[in-house]
Amino acid sequence: KKYAQPLFMIFMSFGMSVVIGAVTTLVHTGFGEGFFDWFLNAFIIAFPIAIIAAFTMAPIVRPLVNKIASKD
Repeated sequence: KKYAQPLFMIFMSFGMSVVIGAVTTLVHTGFGEGFFDWFLNAFIIAFPIAIIAAFTMAPIVRPLVNKIASKD
C-alpha cells in the first residue's frame, strides 16, 4: 500500500510514454523502415521526463484535485 502511488505514477508514465512516443513517431516518420528505432529513441527520452514530471507535478495537482472533487 505504501508504494501504490509511486508505482501508479511510474506505470502511468511508462504507458503514456509508449503511446505518445509511438503516435508522434508515426506522425513524423510514418510506419516503415526505421520506425521502431525512431520510436525506441523517442521512448528512451520521454520516459524519464514523464517520471520526473509526474513526481514533480503530483504534489501540486493533488491538492487542486482534492479541492475540486470535495465540492461534489
